[in-house]
Amino acid sequence: MTTNQRWNATDYGRNAAFVPAMGTPVVDLLAPQPGERILDIGCGDGVLTEALVAAGATVVGIDGSPEMIAAAKARGLNAQVADAQALAFGPEFDAAFSNAALHWMRDAAGVARGVFAALRPGGRFVGEMGGAGNCASLWRGMDEELATRGLSLPRAHVHWYPSVEEFAAVYTAAGFGDIDARLIPRPTPLPTGVSGWIMTFFTGLMTELGLSPDDQSAIADAVERRLIPDLRQPDGSWVADYIRLRFSMRKPA
Repeated sequence: MTTNQRWNATDYGRNAAFVPAMGTPVVDLLAPQPGERILDIGCGDGVLTEALVAAGATVVGIDGSPEMIAAAKARGLNAQVADAQALAFGPEFDAAFSNAALHWMRDAAGVARGVFAALRPGGRFVGEMGGAGNCASLWRGMDEELATRGLSLPRAHVHWYPSVEEFAAVYTAAGFGDIDARLIPRPTPLPTGVSGWIMTFFTGLMTELGLSPDDQSAIADAVERRLIPDLRQPDGSWVADYIRLRFSMRKPA
């Protein structure tokens, strides 16, 4: 994972509230049932975890960010700091769920094995993540701006945006069956522009480059100016080129 990424729940709510808001169709695909025990992987501040609880499920939320787990606990949720690349659960869950989190986890095979082990026989895993081509303009703008400063992103920590085939291969190897995965283009409004998006999602990578907060802010503004022709709309709003990979699968009974 991006080890230096630090989340601020308030800033996340202001700059990236679209993430859980657009996750509602994934909750519908999961179709949580009363009495089910569900593992929410990368639960963040718990907005979608609340939706699972409201459906009558018993939910355990996990996230790598202590700040986001604190926000989830403030909602009264059962949430804990954990690395989804090294899960230690036995087969105790009827289902697992994840929204906009798996692409942060570079050890995809470790995640897949841990989720498989956590599910009861016949249990399902449903979720959505960034897929091949996700936010290509934003990443290109960041690469180009850093290059003008003699810098480059640490590739070992760049997100995993798999193709359908790459994703299915990882989860088939972990033992899952009935895998249904598809790429969904989803142009996504950025309420605080490109600069706000970068300062929400790229600070960990920039910290690894040794950049100060002031430098990070200046780079975010520069990338925004660079991407005006690509992402700024005629009305002055910003829309990013999101491509999501939505999936469902089952642990064999």
